[in-house]
Amino acid sequence: MLIEIRTFRLVSGADEATFLEADRHVQAELASHHAGFIRRTTARADGEWAVVVLWQAEGDADASTAQAATHPATTQLSAFVDPVTERVQRFHTLD
Repeated sequence: MLIEIRTFRLVSGADEATFLEADRHVQAELASHHAGFIRRTTARADGEWAVVVLWQAEGDADASTAQAATHPATTQLSAFVDPVTERVQRFHTLD
């Protein structure tokens, strides 16, 4: 299993409610329909956000990333993310 963690801050002046609506669109229209998808959740602490996605395999995450690149829901969500603060890490589970 693969755990993908994306951390970031929102761009200055971003409306959190509108961001969360865009995040729900990514969840409903995109992520949950991809092969190998297990679970996705969004969290925040002290102005920093994290999106954690569980995948069956790394290839599933790669395929989703490629498909998401041009999806309108992803484009909408990306407008809220400060790219300077964005970081993506992938972890392979040991169990």
